[in-house]
Amino acid sequence: MQAEDMEVPLLNNLNDNGDRLRSKGKDAFKEQQKESESSMESPNLEFEYGDSDALAVELSELYSYTEEPEFALNRDCFEEDFRSHAQGRRWVDQSAGERRTYVMRLLDALEVTDRDKRLKVARAILYLAQGVFDECDAEVDVLRWSRRNVFLLYDMGIFTALLELLSMEIDNSQACSSAVRKPAISLADSTELRVLLSIMYLMVETIRVQAEDDQPEWTAAREAFKNELGAPLYNGEPFALLLFSMVTKFCSMNAPHFPMKKVLLLLWKTILFTLGGFEELQEMKVRGRRRLNLPPLPEDSIKVVRAMRAASPPASAMELIEQQQQQKRGRRSRRSAFVDSLEGDSPFPKKQPLVKQDSLDTYNERDPFKNDDVRDDEDDPEDGDGGMEGEVDPLDRDVIIQPPPPLRPPTERVNFPKGLPWAPKVREKDIEHFLETSRNKFIGFTLGNDTETLVGLPRPIHESVKTLKQHKYVSITEVQMKREEELQQCPLSLGEEEVEETPAEMLYLGMLPNLSQYVIALLKLLLAAAPTSKAKTDSINILADVLPEEMPITVLQSMKLGIDVNRHKEIIVKAISALLLLLLKHLKLNHVYQFEIVSQHLVFANCIPLILKFFNQNIMSYISAKNSICVLDFPHCAVHEMPELTAESLEAGDNNQFCWRNLFSCINLLRILNKLTKWKHSRTMMLVVFKSAPILKRALKVKQAMMQLYVLKLLKIQTKYLGRQWRKSNMKTMSAIYQKTSTHGLGTSRRRSAPFGKASRSSTAGATTRTAMATLHPWTTACRACWASAWTCPTTSTTVTRCGWRGRCSRSPSSGRASWWTSDGRGAGLGRTCRRLLWTHNG
Repeated sequence: MQAEDMEVPLLNNLNDNGDRLRSKGKDAFKEQQKESESSMESPNLEFEYGDSDALAVELSELYSYTEEPEFALNRDCFEEDFRSHAQGRRWVDQSAGERRTYVMRLLDALEVTDRDKRLKVARAILYLAQGVFDECDAEVDVLRWSRRNVFLLYDMGIFTALLELLSMEIDNSQACSSAVRKPAISLADSTELRVLLSIMYLMVETIRVQAEDDQPEWTAAREAFKNELGAPLYNGEPFALLLFSMVTKFCSMNAPHFPMKKVLLLLWKTILFTLGGFEELQEMKVRGRRRLNLPPLPEDSIKVVRAMRAASPPASAMELIEQQQQQKRGRRSRRSAFVDSLEGDSPFPKKQPLVKQDSLDTYNERDPFKNDDVRDDEDDPEDGDGGMEGEVDPLDRDVIIQPPPPLRPPTERVNFPKGLPWAPKVREKDIEHFLETSRNKFIGFTLGNDTETLVGLPRPIHESVKTLKQHKYVSITEVQMKREEELQQCPLSLGEEEVEETPAEMLYLGMLPNLSQYVIALLKLLLAAAPTSKAKTDSINILADVLPEEMPITVLQSMKLGIDVNRHKEIIVKAISALLLLLLKHLKLNHVYQFEIVSQHLVFANCIPLILKFFNQNIMSYISAKNSICVLDFPHCAVHEMPELTAESLEAGDNNQFCWRNLFSCINLLRILNKLTKWKHSRTMMLVVFKSAPILKRALKVKQAMMQLYVLKLLKIQTKYLGRQWRKSNMKTMSAIYQKTSTHGLGTSRRRSAPFGKASRSSTAGATTRTAMATLHPWTTACRACWASAWTCPTTSTTVTRCGWRGRCSRSPSSGRASWWTSDGRGAGLGRTCRRLLWTHNG
C-alpha cells in the first residue's frame, strides 16, 4: 500500500507536467501561427527616410502628454505680463517695433534674482516660441507665428541669456542633492530645466528647418546661429558639449532630475544643425573628393535606396509546414496521375516524363544563358538536406510539367532588371590579391604590390584586370590613411599636418577627453529605453520628465500614462540612434581615425549585443506600435477644445500604417551596426557568436527597402561563417542578398570557387549579377573572362592558350561552368597547360 500511495502523486505529477507541456506547445503553435499570418499580410511600407520627421511632429514629440496642463500656465504667465504692457491689444496686432520692445523688456526681466519671477518670465517667452496659440484659429497659424517669434527672439539675444540660466541650473547643487534624496522624482523636480530646454529646442529646430516663405534676413540669421552653435563660444567649447555633460551627470546618478528626453532631443538637433544632415554630408563628400583630385562619387546611396522595392519576407515556421504539406500533396497527385496513365485514364499524354523544372523557367520559358550541355552538377555529400532549418524556396519544388504551351510573343516576357543599382567598387587590395593568385598559378612567383606588370599571364587575366581597374574606387579614407603613414615615416621633412577647423573637428577635440564617458552614458540610456529591457532596481530612471506628481487613480488615466511612457522611450531611442549615426558619419568624413576611436569605444561598451538585443523582439509589432494620442499632440491640443477621452480613443492611435519614429530608429541602429562591423573580422565574428542571423532574419519581415538592405548587408558579411547548410536552408535570403547588395566578400563553399553555387542557381538574382561581382573573385581558368565581360563574350573565343590552341567557349551563368573543346568536340590536341585549365575549370 505504501508503494501504491507513493506512486499516485508521481503519476499525477507526470500527468500535470504533460498537460503543461501540451499547453505550452499549443501556445507556441498559436504564436507561430499569428506570426506567420502577420508576415504574410505585411504590406509594403511607404516610408521615406530623412534627417527627421515633419516639423510639426518633431515639435510635438518635445512634450509629454503629462505636460499638457502647462500650456495654459504658459499662456496665463504671458497674458498677465503682456496686459500691463499692451493694455487690451493682442500680440498679433502689434507692430514689429512694439514686439521688439516687449521682447527686450522680457530679456531684462530674466536677470532678476527672484527664482519664481524668472520662471514666470521664462514661461512667457516659451509661450511666444510656441506660437501664441490662444490667438490662432488653426494649427498652421500656430506654426507660422512660432517661426516669426523664434527669429525675433534670436535676433534679440534671448538664446545667450537662456544659456546662462541653463548653466546656473546645471550647477545648482541644492536641487541635485534634494533630487538624489527623493524616493520618487516627478515633473515638479525639473520645472525650470524643462522650460529652458523647451525654448532652446524650439529655437534650434525652427531655425534649422528652411521654409519656402522665409525672409531674406532669416537666411543670414540661420547661418549665424549655425556657426554660433558649432564654434567654441560657450566657456571655450561648443554648445553640444554642455549637453553631453548633462547626459553623463544624469547617468552617474548625480542629477537624476534632469529631463533626459529634452536634453537628448536638443543634443541631436544641435549636432544635426551644426554638422549637417545626410544631404549636406553628401555635398561635403563631393567637395572632399574634388579637393583630393579623386573621381566623383558614382551615386548617392540614400537616393538609390529610395528607388528600390522591398522584397518579400522569408517564410516563417507555419509557412514552411504548409509548403511541406503542399509538396506531399503534389507528389501524391503525380503518383496518382502516373497510375492513371498506366490504366489509360490520364488526361496527360502517356509518354509525358516528369522532370524538375528549372527555377528560372518559372518566369521565362527559355533561359537565354542556359548551357547547351545538359549535364547537371553532381551534388556533394555535404549538400544533403538538413531538415526544416530556414525557409524553403517555393521555386525549388518539383512541379508537374504540363504539355508545352505555344510560345508567347516577346512583348509578354517578364523582363528583369539587368544588374543592381549600385556602381561596382573595387579596392586596390582586390586587384593585388587577384594578381597575386594568378601569378602564383601561372608563373609560380609574385611581384609584391605591382598591379601593372602582366607579363606571362594569359589574355583572360589581362581582360579581368582591365575590368577591375575600370571599377576601381579610391575612398577618402584610403587617402587619409596613406597621408598618416607618410607623416609617421617622414615627420621632419613633411612637418605638421594642417588641420582645418571644421565643426566636426572642434566637436571631436572637445569630446576626446571624456569620450568614453559620453559613449557609455548614451548606451546606458539606449538600454534603459529599449523595449526588450527588463525593469531593474539599479537601472537608470529615464521617466523623471514624464511621471506626474500624483499617480493615476482611474483606469483611463493609467492607460494614458502607459501610452505616454512607451512614447517617451521611443523618442529617446530615436534621438540616441540618430545622434550616434550622425557622429559616426561626420567623424569618418572628417578623419577615419576619429571614426575608428569612437567605434572602438562603442564596441568596448557592448554596443553590438545591445543593438542585437533591441532587435530580438517582435519587430513588426514595434514598427506598427500606436503609442500616440492625436488629440493630445501639440499644437492640436492647444488650438482645439479637448474632447472627452475614452478607452477606445486611447487605443485607436493614429491611422498610419507604421510608426515613423520606430522605423527611423530601426534603420539608424542597423546602419550603426553595419558601420561598426564593416571590414572588421573580429566584430563580424561577434555577430556570429551572438547568433544574430535568426534575429536579423526576423527583421526582414518589415517590407521596407532601406531596412531590408542593411539587414541583408549584415547577413552578407557573416554568410561564410554560417556554413553551407545555412546557405542551402536560406535560399530566399541568399537570393535577396545577391539581388540587393554588392556581393564583395560574400561567403561561398570551400569546394567551389565560382561566384555561384547551388545557392544562386535557383534564384532570379543569380541571373542579374554584374561585372563587379564576378571580377572580385580570383578565377583560375581562361573561360572566366566571359564573366569579366558580363556574359557578352562571343560564341567563338579568340583567346590563345599558352600552347597556341584556339577553342570555343560555352558558358552558363546560372551554373558558373564553361566547357572548352576543339572542333571535334573532344578537346584533343590540348597542351599540358590547357589540359590543366580544362580539369580545373570543369571541377
